[in-house]
Amino acid sequence: MKRLSLIVLSGIAVVALAACSHNPPPVTTPQQPNADSVAAAERARQDSIDRAAAEARAREEAERQRQQRIADSLAAMGKTGEAVRTMLATLIHFDYDKANIRPEDASILDQKVAILQANPNLRIRISGHCDERGSDEYNLALGNRRATAAKQYLVSHGIEAQRIETVSYGEERPLAQGHDEAAWAQNRRDEFEIIGGGDALKQP
Repeated sequence: MKRLSLIVLSGIAVVALAACSHNPPPVTTPQQPNADSVAAAERARQDSIDRAAAEARAREEAERQRQQRIADSLAAMGKTGEAVRTMLATLIHFDYDKANIRPEDASILDQKVAILQANPNLRIRISGHCDERGSDEYNLALGNRRATAAKQYLVSHGIEAQRIETVSYGEERPLAQGHDEAAWAQNRRDEFEIIGGGDALKQP
């Protein structure tokens, strides 16, 4: 009887072992990422997008500022050139039947000296003018003396004579059309014209 029991037990053990050997491996379900790691990944992705956008904006702003500096520089150059031209074109005036430089006009000529010194290629023409009184011949001679007086002033302050031409128009080109002292005072003048080297004027 004991023998039979041992056989039965052995059989049960074999069956149990066989059953165990055929059990499928346990199924492991993939772990779902937790909410914190998903949020961190999303933040990292968004941070990368934000950084790229910020860098693009910074590049655009740097380019805009560069273009603005160029524009400002060109505008400043334009304003400087225009200011120099305006100063250079400023008239000087004379007393009746005179060709001497008045003190208030000497300061205007001093500014022209500075402009001519700052722009060594600049060449100008000075034209002398008179009011309507006097003969044509006399006024042509007086206009010549007035233009020559301004030229001599500039030359005496260091400007080369060959850079300055003179011409007289006498009474032929009045600035004011009246026939009184107010008009005559405006017409007794020297005018200054750029004839060369005035493309890129520098301020003194």
